[in-house]
Amino acid sequence: MKLPTINYSRLQALALGNRLRVVDVRSPQEFSEDHIPNAQSIPLFDDDQRCLVGTLYKKESPQAAYNQGLEFASERMGEILNQVLGFSCDESDWRPRFRALIPQVHGLDVTDPEDFRLDNDNLTVVHCWRGGMRSRSLVALLQSLGHENVVCLAGGYKGYRGWVRHQLSCLSPETPLIVLRGPTGVGKTKILQQLEARTPGSTIDLEGCAGHRSSILGAVGLRPVSQKAFESSLVARLSMLGDPPWFVEGESRKVGDVIVPTQLFAAMEGGDQVHITASQEHRCNTLAEDYLATPGHIAQLRERLPFLEKRLGAKWIGKLQEWLDAGNWRQVAETLLEHYYDPLYGHTDSDREWSAQLNAEDSQLLSRLEEHRAVSSR
Repeated sequence: MKLPTINYSRLQALALGNRLRVVDVRSPQEFSEDHIPNAQSIPLFDDDQRCLVGTLYKKESPQAAYNQGLEFASERMGEILNQVLGFSCDESDWRPRFRALIPQVHGLDVTDPEDFRLDNDNLTVVHCWRGGMRSRSLVALLQSLGHENVVCLAGGYKGYRGWVRHQLSCLSPETPLIVLRGPTGVGKTKILQQLEARTPGSTIDLEGCAGHRSSILGAVGLRPVSQKAFESSLVARLSMLGDPPWFVEGESRKVGDVIVPTQLFAAMEGGDQVHITASQEHRCNTLAEDYLATPGHIAQLRERLPFLEKRLGAKWIGKLQEWLDAGNWRQVAETLLEHYYDPLYGHTDSDREWSAQLNAEDSQLLSRLEEHRAVSSR
């Protein structure tokens, strides 16, 4: 039995929009590390079950792992089918077909992705880690139930990762970029967001892709992601961009725990450098917006302050926490800027040549940046 299959590059080219569903049958932990954008998680095994199957494969035999996996899948198959199809599938319909497929699972093969033909406007693509038995068994069952619009993803998630890496390798270090730089608190990320709202597809928000502000407090109020998820988000963003040059915030090679791709970082270093400045008051207000917006943010900040106080020196031990508890957030912000951020990052851009120097508090800032972009694109 050969199952229809499609590769990810072809899937992208089809541009089906909301007529496409991608179903990821990997475990929740695998899905949380990274997944195809907008994929739906419908795991064949939970994390503990996957771990057990893997242990059996290594310590006993592939057959023992297969038998255990089959038992787990059989227990959940009704629920899985209901989630994939969006309606209840009668067990008397699927159970006999499932049993009939069991002897065939090892022999399930797929068609050449190049032979794929879209027969209708709706497509459901199912994948596991590398397009193996987890996804093939589900697609085979759905096909036997008459759902011919359900196909396998060639190579599974591993094939998708290969596509992501290829896209990143194709980035040119000569890509035209306008790089916004400046001291902590001038609001570079907010400026990017405002520019994007005015001209969609004109910005690359690396910190947004990373879920991190690229500083010692950068994870407060955010959810940092894995390197793979960062790259997925970045490639998805690049596919949505309009014509260059694009605005991007100046970063070091690392944004939190993730690393900016070599070609993109080279383009940032060689790009059009714009220096943004702002008053101390403006910078303090920006820090307050970033780190004190909710009680949850404040609690996360409080957890990290002891480490910062040690970095600042013995005389600061307990001080920042005391001020924060007293509601004196401005003194906390001023101290962090004066004694931590500025000494640490103040000399980073001292040797750069600026194509423009602008003030974040200028009411015409966005217009000036857009004009700068228009001139740069000529």
